[in-house]
Amino acid sequence: MKLKNKVCVVTGAAGGIGAALARQFAAKGAKGIVVADIQDGPARGVADEVGGKAFIGDVTQETDIQALIAMAEETYGDIDVFCSNAGIIRLGTEQASNDEWQLCWDLHLMAHVYAARVLAPKMATRGDGYLVNTASAAGLLSHVNSATYTVTKHAAVAFAEWISIAYGDRGVKVSVLCPQAVKTPMTEGRDQGAASVDGLITAEYLADCVIASMDTEEFLILPHTKVTDYMKRKADNADRWLRGMRKYKAMYPEGI
Repeated sequence: MKLKNKVCVVTGAAGGIGAALARQFAAKGAKGIVVADIQDGPARGVADEVGGKAFIGDVTQETDIQALIAMAEETYGDIDVFCSNAGIIRLGTEQASNDEWQLCWDLHLMAHVYAARVLAPKMATRGDGYLVNTASAAGLLSHVNSATYTVTKHAAVAFAEWISIAYGDRGVKVSVLCPQAVKTPMTEGRDQGAASVDGLITAEYLADCVIASMDTEEFLILPHTKVTDYMKRKADNADRWLRGMRKYKAMYPEGI
């Protein structure tokens, strides 16, 4: 899909990956951009920068997602691209509180579900549309220091797969973004962890990768190309892969 004259919505867009995506969409000639985030001031700043509109809300709440979609449609018309990007990283083990588990679940999975509930049928009826869901390489592999992040990002990948299976023959394109470490405020001061073993990329480089993958409508967006090799190793011999991950865990006992 080309972005020229498209209507795009990006959540978690007050900074980092989301802001970089909004800027890249503007550079590619998008007709309308909605910058959605829970952070009021920064979101409005990015929206002003890209000539779009800001929406301030909490994507863990289904009513806020519904209001976001309604606002975008009322302002610009049908949504062509919805990037469900908002996320957090907490280094939670199985001992993390129920509230912590629920927050990760709601943000990394249910926010994607809430958007798809509204948009996938509409896009299928039109025979066109694109859902871009941010997950993580941890959703394909693992995060050795966070069960909460790993499990909910796996769920995000699985949901994107299901939506593609259910709607892909009806014109709905789906991509899932699975980077390793990206230089954003979320990773500030955490550039020595296991996720950065293959390099800490910039959000701008990642946004370029997203655009390239959207052009060819690839399902997996892998800015760190080594992730493909890791996936093959995992599939080829799970026991060997787990032994290797335990070694990484010992090397990086804390941090991302």
